[in-house]
Amino acid sequence: MGSPVLWAGFLAGVLVLLALDLRISSRRGHGARFREAIGWSLFWIALSLGFGFWIWIIYGGEQGLQFFAGYLLEKSLSVDNLFVFVLLFQAFAIPAEYQHRVLFWGVLGALVLRGGLILAGVALVHRFHWIIAVFGAVLVYTAAKIALHRDGEEERAPTDNVVVRMVRKSLPMTATIEGPEFFVRREGRRFATPLLLAVVAAETADLVFALDSIPAVFAVTDDSFLVFSSNVCALLGLRALYFVVRGALLRLRYLKPGLAGILLFVGLKMLLYKWVFLPTGTSLAIIAAILVVALLVSWFAPKENLT
Repeated sequence: MGSPVLWAGFLAGVLVLLALDLRISSRRGHGARFREAIGWSLFWIALSLGFGFWIWIIYGGEQGLQFFAGYLLEKSLSVDNLFVFVLLFQAFAIPAEYQHRVLFWGVLGALVLRGGLILAGVALVHRFHWIIAVFGAVLVYTAAKIALHRDGEEERAPTDNVVVRMVRKSLPMTATIEGPEFFVRREGRRFATPLLLAVVAAETADLVFALDSIPAVFAVTDDSFLVFSSNVCALLGLRALYFVVRGALLRLRYLKPGLAGILLFVGLKMLLYKWVFLPTGTSLAIIAAILVVALLVSWFAPKENLT
């Protein structure tokens, strides 16, 4: 897979959809409402599923399964980003009507950064196949870190990272949000706004997550187009999904252990790639089962146990 025509067509389609999304959101004049967010979420999911079935029909069932496995893996792991978005918007005091703008440009930048990481990762896997085991070890370590993390432990805020601090020092900043603008002019000088810092923080946070999620996809496919397209499809619906579930995020207390379980499974699969082979369909079923169990247990957990 991965002919120049396929790449060009996919990228062109993504750009058209992003332009349409930006045009609609800029005309909205308010934050994404619940019904709108549900509609967009269903649209992105249906589009991704349709694209996966198209791959299945044109390129074969195995390639289709690899896309679906990569998509589900990325979708489940990217949900962890939503928790960061909540903290980020609180820290920068981003009004609801500007959150979609931050998410749009943050995700767009993340797509570009992930594209570079994916191409580099595919090149490494094809040249040094043993690096699959290294990726697996990293994922097992990450899974253990998530599983052993205690709720009371303090985490570094997404606004406190090297890149954000560099931007603060490099650019003159306004103290408050200046509408939907990333830059404003004051007395002939150009000032960045907290909205720009929020975008930078979102992109750097996603880059950290990508260091886990992208290697995980290599457990199901090393095809550069399938890795990239599954990543893109998972991220495109992330903005709408945030507005759907932001009120329920704190209730999903067992989601992180579920993600740890997914990372552990994928990491072990990569570590043992020389001795253990699982069909793509089996991997897809296991990932889906772990995610569904985590969501169901979280949703039906007694409220008095939620903190």
